[in-house]
Amino acid sequence: MCIFFRTFAPRLSIINGIMNIYFWIVRLAALFGHHKAKLLVRGQKYALKEAKEWAGQMGNNTRVIWIHVASVGEFEQVRPIIERLRQEQPYRKILLTFFSPSGYEARKDYPMVDKVLYLPFATVRNAKKWIKTLPLEMAIFVKYEFWPAYLKQLKKHNIPTYLISAIFRPNQLFFQPWGRGYRRLLSCFSHIFVQDLDSQQLLSKYHILPVTIAGDTRFDRVLEIKNQAQILPILEGFSTGAQRILIAGSTWPQDEQYIARYLTEHEDTKLVLVPHELHPSHLHQIFQLFEGRYIRYTEATPLNIDKCRILLVDTIGLLSSIYRYGHVAYIGGGFGVSIHNTLEAAVYGIPVIFGPKWQKFREAKGLLQAQAALSVRNYKEFASALDTAFTNQQMMGERATQYVQSESGATTIIYNALFH
Repeated sequence: MCIFFRTFAPRLSIINGIMNIYFWIVRLAALFGHHKAKLLVRGQKYALKEAKEWAGQMGNNTRVIWIHVASVGEFEQVRPIIERLRQEQPYRKILLTFFSPSGYEARKDYPMVDKVLYLPFATVRNAKKWIKTLPLEMAIFVKYEFWPAYLKQLKKHNIPTYLISAIFRPNQLFFQPWGRGYRRLLSCFSHIFVQDLDSQQLLSKYHILPVTIAGDTRFDRVLEIKNQAQILPILEGFSTGAQRILIAGSTWPQDEQYIARYLTEHEDTKLVLVPHELHPSHLHQIFQLFEGRYIRYTEATPLNIDKCRILLVDTIGLLSSIYRYGHVAYIGGGFGVSIHNTLEAAVYGIPVIFGPKWQKFREAKGLLQAQAALSVRNYKEFASALDTAFTNQQMMGERATQYVQSESGATTIIYNALFH
């Protein structure tokens, strides 16, 4: 439901009523014990109060740069800009807000900003209070964040407002025959930074300006992550001497079924399995699927990892460093809602394979066009793709590296436009 509110912009009076209804639905879910709903309600309840207290501690001439993201994915897109701003202009005040509880909980202690808060529900009343409370210098929204109440208040108070890493497609409501009212919302932005030429041309067709093609800051981010990657002794021991290591990242049950079958047919292949979910029921499914023939990362030692063929990573936060130890990467999720992060693997110069649901991701399309990745629809294609990738690892890996390097630089374009 929240995706609908972020993506589309009906008349303000209508969406204000809908948001109030949605707020009560979330509160009801919280009363019945829904964990994320409870976190969201608690965070929403105190967001305005915390913002007021924080603003009260500032000097009269202090101004705040407000950055809003939906969740962790969008945060990673704006993170290179935040960190460059903090490094070059440490005196600037930065407020980071999240809509998603998972995003807030993951980054509530992020040290590169001055304050992290939930975004209060996007009603007209909340938006007016928010703008009145905070001495805003500018506001930055990321990718798909379109909150009418906030955007209209920002424009009303002449606060420069920017949208970065945006992608627009003809099938969005903005561009339908009945979408004129939706398109007006885009005029609330002082400047829109898009990822590609198609988005710029689409906005130009409807006279939405100014627009700059800046690219996607995630390419800059993964290059930073690569340079800061951890050395993992367990993975060092696991990979020593191996010729065919598959890193399977953010996997779901159907991904794991294909992987298990492939391993029974290819005894020369070693596997590092990093499931997307680590809850007990999923780990039990993995245990049954692989018949317990693996070592958990949390139980691995230099003595027992040497002859291990399957390593199950049962902890979080290591995947972006683990890819460096593989020869081929499989990215999970493509047989469900959509694929997970392909760039974290591609940046290490290894072939990337993923399922059929990749179309919403420009970088997946780019990797396919660069012949650095393969998409699969069934087990036959899965097995064939892995064989192809292992055989052509060097060539496909070089193309992956070239593609990531060619798409870098968005951070500098946006940063210079906003802060110089």
